[in-house]
Order: sequence, then C-alpha cells, then structure tokens
Amino acid sequence: MPSPRNFFWSHATHLLRRCGRQPDGVSSQRSLYSAAPIADLIAPPLGANFWGIGCSRRHRNLPAMENQVKGMMSGGLDVSDLKNANTVGGGVGDTFGEDAATEEQPFTPWARIVASGLELLRDPRYNKGLAFTEVERDRHYLRGLLPPTVISQELQVERILENVRSYQNPLEKYIALMDLQERNERLFYKVLIDHVEELLPIVYTPVVGEACQKYGNIFRRPHGLYISLKDRGHVLELLKNWPEKNVEVIVVTDGERILGLGDLGLNGMGIPIGKLALYTALGGVRPSSTLPIAIDVGTNNEALLKNPFYIGLRQRRTTGQEYDELLHEFMIACKQAYGEKVLIQFEDFANHNAFRLLQKYATTHLVFNDDIQGTAAVALAGLVAALPITGGTLADHKFLFLGAGEAGTGIAEIIALEVSKQGKITVEEARKAIHLVDSKGLVTKSRYESLQEHKRPYAHEHPPAHDLLSAVKVLKPTVLIGTSGKGGTFTKEVLEEVSSYQDKPIIMALSNPTSQSECTAEEAYKYTKGKCIFASGSPFSPVTYEGKTYVIGQSNNCYIFPGMGLGCTISGAIRVHDDMFLAAAEALAKQINEEHLAKNQLYPAFNEIREISAHIGAAVAAKAYELGLATKLPQPKDLFAYAKSCMYSPNYRQYR
Repeated sequence: MPSPRNFFWSHATHLLRRCGRQPDGVSSQRSLYSAAPIADLIAPPLGANFWGIGCSRRHRNLPAMENQVKGMMSGGLDVSDLKNANTVGGGVGDTFGEDAATEEQPFTPWARIVASGLELLRDPRYNKGLAFTEVERDRHYLRGLLPPTVISQELQVERILENVRSYQNPLEKYIALMDLQERNERLFYKVLIDHVEELLPIVYTPVVGEACQKYGNIFRRPHGLYISLKDRGHVLELLKNWPEKNVEVIVVTDGERILGLGDLGLNGMGIPIGKLALYTALGGVRPSSTLPIAIDVGTNNEALLKNPFYIGLRQRRTTGQEYDELLHEFMIACKQAYGEKVLIQFEDFANHNAFRLLQKYATTHLVFNDDIQGTAAVALAGLVAALPITGGTLADHKFLFLGAGEAGTGIAEIIALEVSKQGKITVEEARKAIHLVDSKGLVTKSRYESLQEHKRPYAHEHPPAHDLLSAVKVLKPTVLIGTSGKGGTFTKEVLEEVSSYQDKPIIMALSNPTSQSECTAEEAYKYTKGKCIFASGSPFSPVTYEGKTYVIGQSNNCYIFPGMGLGCTISGAIRVHDDMFLAAAEALAKQINEEHLAKNQLYPAFNEIREISAHIGAAVAAKAYELGLATKLPQPKDLFAYAKSCMYSPNYRQYR
C-alpha cells in the first residue's frame, strides 16, 4: 500500500494535468498548494482516505464536509471550470478562482495545519512581526515577506508605546491597542503587562465606556461570540463554531447596564473583551482559554436603534420567558461544550436580571457576577486595609450607601458576612449597621412592600430621609460608600457633615467612569479638611492638601476577578462560594503595608498586580480545596508558587 505522502503526490499530479498545469514545473510537494486549484483538490475521485491527510484535527472527520462542498459545487459553474490562462501582461492566472469568481460562485477558503508564510504573519497567536529570527524566516517561508531587519520584542514594545502616546484622543489609543491585539497577541500582552498603570485606563475603564458607546462606529473585525434571539435552539452549535475547544473562562453580558452608561445593547461587547484581556494580563489566564460573549436580546436605547452603524438587533429589548429560555439554553450549552469547570462571569446585567440569574445558577454552575461579588470583594479589601488608620474593627463602624443596586447591595452583603465571621454574630445582626439610600431616599421598613428583593434585608426601622444629606444627619455613618452612578452626589454639605462628627471618615466614591464619580479626590480632601481616607472607582491623581500628599487607591475590580479566575482554574473548582471572595478580599488587604498607609493609600499600585493576582489566586484555590470544591488533586504543597508557574507569559516563543 503506498504511503500517504506518495498517495497524495500521485493524485495531486493527476489533478494538475486535469487543470491544464504540468507537474514538471512543480519543484516540490509543498508548491502543490500554490499550483493546484483548491476546487480540484476536493473533487472526485479522491475518497475518504485523502481527507485525513494534511488536515487539522478539527477536520479529520470530514465526510459531512465533503458532501457539503459537493453540494455547494453542484449548484452551478464552479470556479475550477473557469479559464485559468495567464494574464495579458504575462502575469499569473487566477489559480484559486478567488478573483474570477462572481458573488454567486463559491470557492473554498483553505488553510494548512502548520502556519507558514503569510498565514503565519496574519495569525495573531503566532505572529511576531519583525522579531522572527533569521532561522525562523527560512524555516517558515517568510523570506521576502518581511523587511530584512530583525528587532527584539523589547524594541517592538517601545515602538508601540511611542505610537500610542502620539494620539491625543484616548479612544484612538484604545483602537490602536485593540488593533495590536488582533495582529500580534503576545506583543499586545507584553505591552499591557509591562505598562499596566499607563494602559489599564485605556484598555478598560474609563475609556472602554466611550468605546462601547461608539462600538458600531469603530468596529473592525469580530472578536468573541455573538448570540442573539435568532439563534434560539442553536446556541450549542454557535459555541462549537468557536475555534478553541479548551475554554476555561467566559465573560458574558446582555449589554443592558454597561458601566454607568445604561443600555448599550450589543455595543456592550467591549466589556467582555476588555475584561478577558485583563484576565490574561493581570491574572495570567491563557488567552486561548478565554471567550467573550455578548447575548443580543435587543435594546431600548433609541439612539442606537436609529444609528445606521449599530451592529445589534434593531428591536426593543426582549424580557420574560423568551429572555429566560435563551439564557438557560446558553448556560446549559456552556456546560455541554466546555464541561463542569468552565468559569462563567456575568457582567453588566441590569439589577432585575443580575440577582436572580446569579441565584438561579450559583448552585449548578461555576459562576459569579463581578458587579455584585467582585466589586464587593475589592471594596471590602479597602475597608479592611483602612482599619489600621481608623482603629477598631469593621463591627465598630456604621455604613451608609448611596446606591442600592448590584454593587451597593453586593458590598453591603459581603461586609455583613465579614462582620458576622469576625464577631461571631448572625448575618442578620451584622446587617443592622448597614444602611442604603436609593433614588427614593433611605431604605426603611415603611417601604418594605415596594422594595426589590435584594434591598429588603437592609430595610430598618428609621424615620424617612428623602435625600443623602438628611440620612447622614440622622444616621451619622463613619463610612460613606457611593455606588449610585451619578456624579457629584457627595456634595460639599454631605462631606462637611460626615467630617463634623468623625475624625477619620472613610469615603469611597466607587462609580465609574470618572464623570460619574460621586466626588473627586480633591473635593473629598478639601471639604473634609484632610480628615478623610479616600478611595475611588475611577483613577485620580495624587492630591496635596496643606503640605501632605495623598495617593488615591483605586477600588478597581481588576484586583479581584483576575485572581479569582486564576484560583478557580488552577484548583479545578466546580462552584464559587462566598468564602472564596472573602479569602480574595483578605489576600488583597494583606498587600497593603506601612508605606501605603502613610499616604492613605488603600490599594497597592497596579504595577504589582501580577504578584497580587498570584496571592489572590492561591488564597481562592486554598479555600476551594478547604470547601471540597476543587477537583485537581492532590493539592499542590505551595499554592502561591504553583499559581505563579501557571501564569501566561507574553514573551515570544521560538518556532521549530
């Protein structure tokens, strides 16, 4: 029986003659790919044995594909039947039929299993640009496709930074970085990791908010999966279309509550893309194991529906049973496609869906909601870090929230859990020191029947207070936390009142982007006369007040969710437990030292984030093992070292 190589060679030379090409002019078997029309390489008489040769692992079982191609070809004249003569000027004929084919005539897109030549340069996973060595250029047929110079990855980083910094508009910087991600993945992550403090506000908040608002206008090429109402009954098929089969982390949104910007529909895809870039850059999760997904159920944003460049369904947002059925199909399909241990992060769902979806799937899937639990954990870490400055314990403080949505009630609940754990009291008792102000004023027992379910545990017996200032005067909180999404709501009067009875009030203005922050860092220190301990959700520059400089810690979810993803993947966790978020918060708080506290800095610098994520990942994994939720056995002796060893490196690899 002839070898597969000779079998292929004999049939391929036969096909060349059929095409009017002489095999004598073919110098090697490799050049057959550029000598034979694709349509002929798939035509009879080659049988099933041929289809297993030279195909990627995805395509080895290809009887169905063979039939499909034959079916496509049977509809009319195929490009292989078109005249393949040399051009008038002596140029090469249209061998593959790509230029000769009309819009109605099909041709086959073809890819080899080992990337080389232009395919290698156009594959962002493997492209190194001018950093390909001389040997690699020879072995992978890159000679002539690149300028002759060879430069290092470090020099490429410098060039990218120079180009990005030359743009004045932050959105242009965002576009430049996303374009880099699409053409050279490792270089993108190298730039981001090495310059995370400078680039994080561009890749994620606040600039990603503007990018989402204009997503249809700046859309270049698809990234991630787009699942819409049109795909009901076929969601699993869509997941199978994704080329990577070993997905470990999914970030999914329905676009109804993007940051503080409201319903952006399918434009919200910018958030899952940005989040997963940070899972890799900050948490070391392999980019090939991540999958951003946007679920399109319409939008109620009239401006988007009228925008000709909007990329989503042009209909009002679907709710009720139809919505729930699509989400349920999606959740089931994720397990079927990727198994029990795929981590699904809900992102930017509106309140009425966020809480119930988390409650519905928390016991059946490895799932968490970053807006509820991630925000809560990072805020708790800041509060714990502030205790050496304020003195006492969390149980000694009284908390007042402006904003009673996902973030506000999520933080409130994790504070209650931590106080309950430390003080050995019930969670119900711990909640009595926590108060919420929503759009209708102070949440009280008198409003109980009209309250949403997630607010009811914090409805206490108090006289009504119709605004924040009234609530501050009545309750006299020591900690003021803003999650309202409305800028300027921590007014001069509110800040002066808090500082009038408390020497060291904790002020956390957590809403983002920057325009939505409840107050600026400068306002907080100015109106409290330098008394406060301030943290924010958006980045602020250091503030100098009466000769002392304060460094503003950013209560950013980026401290928590990358480490949470790392911890779940290295332990093989099958469920997310509240105690895993407590462990993450405690691990983050431990990264604050005396040097940080001297500047009232409640969060470490972002240039330390990879190390911090390894600590958090180890703490999360340890808790998963302790709770019996981990499946990767036996447990590593040194989880921190193991976490670091599992983290993705963006440095270039050498190719054979």
